[in-house]
Amino acid sequence: QVQLVESGGGLVQAGGSLALSCAASGRTFSTYYIGWFRQAPGKEREFVAGISSVAQITNYANSVKGRFTISRDNAKNTVYLQMNTLKPEDTAIYYCAYSSLVVSPMSQSQYSYWGQGTQVTVSS
Repeated sequence: QVQLVESGGGLVQAGGSLALSCAASGRTFSTYYIGWFRQAPGKEREFVAGISSVAQITNYANSVKGRFTISRDNAKNTVYLQMNTLKPEDTAIYYCAYSSLVVSPMSQSQYSYWGQGTQVTVSS
């Protein structure tokens, strides 16, 4: 079993910044991929960003490219999502997810464990 705990959500004004964290624990593989997803009210959950463990290859949704940065500290088993220039449309519950092997990072079926989510609200 793998446990994921997100933190760092909150309320921010448009144009502001927030930093999310995802801490992994339990029986993690030595190499694993972490993805961030979000779900806004009335919408389907969507991919935001992801990062591999060794090469730290990153992937981003077009809607967040240039504004969000994903990074990780393997010694701490923690992945970060720095969100800058936030927009009201970024308002959602943000989830991190774990996969031991990812072929298509945007596909939710690739992930076997999910965190409980953290709320991000961007006011206009």
